[in-house]
Amino acid sequence: MVGVPESHTGWTFITSHARVLAAIADNPNVRIRDIAAHCRLTERAVARIITDLERDGYLSHTREGRTNTYRIEPDKVLRHPAEAGLPVASLLSLLVQDETDRSREPAGSSHG
Repeated sequence: MVGVPESHTGWTFITSHARVLAAIADNPNVRIRDIAAHCRLTERAVARIITDLERDGYLSHTREGRTNTYRIEPDKVLRHPAEAGLPVASLLSLLVQDETDRSREPAGSSHG
C-alpha cells in the first residue's frame, strides 16, 4: 500500500466501508492494522466494517495460519437505492488504482 494519507477533518465523499473495501481490493492479504492506518480508523472499527461486509455478502475470507485472504464479490450490487443495479466492481474501479497505472507513477507521489 502507498503511504498513509494526511489526516482530514469534515465530511468526505467516500464512506469508511468503501475505503476498507478498496484497501482489501488493493491487497487481499492486507492486515486489519494496515487497513486501519491507511483509512485513519481504529482496528476495532475496521473489524466491525469487515463483519458488516461479510454478513451482507460483499466479502469473505479464508484463514491460513495467521494470515487472512479476503475475497470480494465483484457482482454484488451496491446497497443504496440510488445505485440500484450498480455492482461493487464499478465502485472499486474508481477507488483502486490499476497495477499498470501504479507502475507508471513516479516514486514518492501520492494519490489524490
